[in-house]
Amino acid sequence: MISSFTRFPHKQMLLTLLSCVAITLSGCSNTAIKQTSTEGSVYDRVIKQGSIRCGYVIYNPGCLKDPNTGKLSGIGVETLELAAKNLGLKVEWTEEVGWGSMIEGLQTNRYDMVVTPVWTNANRARQIDFSKPLFFSPIFAYAKTGNKDISGKDIKAFNSPASTIATVDGETAEIIVREDFPQAKVVSLPQLSDISQMLLTVSSGKADITFVEPAVAAAFLKTNPGAIEPLKSSTPVRVFPNSWMFRRGQLEFKDMIDTALEQLINSGAVNKIISKYEPAPNTLYRVALPYQKPNN
Repeated sequence: MISSFTRFPHKQMLLTLLSCVAITLSGCSNTAIKQTSTEGSVYDRVIKQGSIRCGYVIYNPGCLKDPNTGKLSGIGVETLELAAKNLGLKVEWTEEVGWGSMIEGLQTNRYDMVVTPVWTNANRARQIDFSKPLFFSPIFAYAKTGNKDISGKDIKAFNSPASTIATVDGETAEIIVREDFPQAKVVSLPQLSDISQMLLTVSSGKADITFVEPAVAAAFLKTNPGAIEPLKSSTPVRVFPNSWMFRRGQLEFKDMIDTALEQLINSGAVNKIISKYEPAPNTLYRVALPYQKPNN
């Protein structure tokens, strides 16, 4: 008797081909699973080794470094050390990085997180994940002290060719001008200029106003007493959350850190740390508590 495979050899070839495809797909799937498990996760490594590897940027008041001892301090540093203690973990200060390289270090797995709290924005969110905010930075408009014609104006009036605003290339003030004050003239400083140079430009009368956070203004006023003041009618033109950064997709690790951070915010520990490092009272905004007391 002639089998159907003998009579119709193309059927046998088709089944053989389908079997090969199935084996290949199965192999690819197993390889993908194997690769994923081999790579592991930040959470798995941290729990196994008992330590969190941290990159950090020196920036007051989030992360400070003693020039003599090298010891780190600041809001981000002290908060993470306390969170790690509650988690039964150690903190490993792996690498000091710059603003331009901090994200690359996360992506290449040189460290598990950036401990210096940074402003969240859309551009960074395309590349990394953020923790819940530790605190918020308001941005205000500042003018030269005593110039009532300027300091008494409504902030919307500065969207005019008659107004001059100081900025640093690529910095937040430049973005604010582009979005909210496109008609104003700009005194633009080079990208590597210190932010305080914008305030110096205003205090010397070369620009009418600029935009900085109160912490920066407070530090400037320590060396330049009475030089600048916020617009009298000014409310924050922006408010930025300050958060830790993680490599994208590490949700187990992020959830663990967020939970530990939330515990410290609810207990009031973070508020005490902020008060310790705040350049001047009320220059940083606290995170609102996520509950409401009953009236009785």
